Amino acid sequence: MMKALNLASSPSWWVRGRRKVNASPVLQTLLLLFMLLAMFGPLLNLLIWTVAESWYFPHSLPSQWGLKYWYQVFNPYSDVSSSLLTSILIALLSVGVCLLISVPAGYALSRRKMPLRVLFMLLFLLPQAFPNLTVYMNIARLFYQWGLNGTIAGVVLVHSVHGLMYSVWICVAAFSAIDPLLARASRNLGAGPVYTFWHIVLPQAAPGIVAACIFVFLESLDEFTGTFFVGAPDITTLPLLLYNASMSGNYQVSSITALILLVPSLLFMVVIHKFMRPEMMAKLGK
Repeated sequence: MMKALNLASSPSWWVRGRRKVNASPVLQTLLLLFMLLAMFGPLLNLLIWTVAESWYFPHSLPSQWGLKYWYQVFNPYSDVSSSLLTSILIALLSVGVCLLISVPAGYALSRRKMPLRVLFMLLFLLPQAFPNLTVYMNIARLFYQWGLNGTIAGVVLVHSVHGLMYSVWICVAAFSAIDPLLARASRNLGAGPVYTFWHIVLPQAAPGIVAACIFVFLESLDEFTGTFFVGAPDITTLPLLLYNASMSGNYQVSSITALILLVPSLLFMVVIHKFMRPEMMAKLGK
């Protein structure tokens, strides 16, 4: 037993094991293929469904290919077009609501001398501490009493509650990454606090604020549970349309809808990578 433990803890054992793995290109190739299949296999199946006009069991590939469902989806009078416009409208309104709260809150919480700073920051994490289903069910019950069920305003409020976590924490990191000497120099030169904020502080925090807006926009665009409990059946967004199409067996429309939801996420992630500076990322959670 002691001999086995000494062998396992010996560095030479790890070296020999590592060399053995490195000397197996076939195993590495198989592992790489498995990882690629796990990551891109579902996406490939999604892409095939978007151009499959007829695909039935037991055929491995569609028996008929075409773009008929693409024309159907992008018809100006289709449900997808109206749902896309509704989703974009709700996402933009959610971004506006979150900005109105997160920019002043982020600026205030970035001051380390603020009393109960950590407690206030944790309050914005509370919606994530509980299962989304129970949170949205209780919100839907309250909104029904207030007459907000089935309205754009109700859906925007639900999305904003979820998006505030991203926007507040990112804005706090953005304002915390600003060099305080610049604002202090502006005040010493006679500038007022409002002028200093608008012309010195806010432009430096703008990349982080843009990143927060993108996170909130994508979160709102992909939100299903909150929209389902508060907005359905009067408000139909792309995730709800995707759910309805999948449940009815219309996999072509649901696949195209899923692809439409995927494209903005990929594009905006590139933009976020550009705007999120390393010093800003280091301030997250501090």
